[in-house]
Amino acid sequence: MKVKVSSLHFNADQKLINFANEKINKLEKFYDKIIDGNITFKVDNAEDKENKLAEIKLNIPGKELFAKKQSESFEKSVDEAVEALRRQLKKHKEKLVSA
Repeated sequence: MKVKVSSLHFNADQKLINFANEKINKLEKFYDKIIDGNITFKVDNAEDKENKLAEIKLNIPGKELFAKKQSESFEKSVDEAVEALRRQLKKHKEKLVSA
């Protein structure tokens, strides 16, 4: 799966990009028809500790899934967003099976 990574207001290091790609590629275990993904990292509101924002968009046939999570680290935000997308994929797959 092709994953595009972008970061706003800072440069994401390669370690973070590799981590995010690894996590997103694991979603293919739950649904193998994912077309591509898009991750955006943002640093929000500098005074707050929980200011690391990760937005992930997944394109699947006929639909776009989206998750946005904010926490004190980008890794935690990615973990939470990937978990939300995993649940969405599972729900989508169940609807396809029951239809």
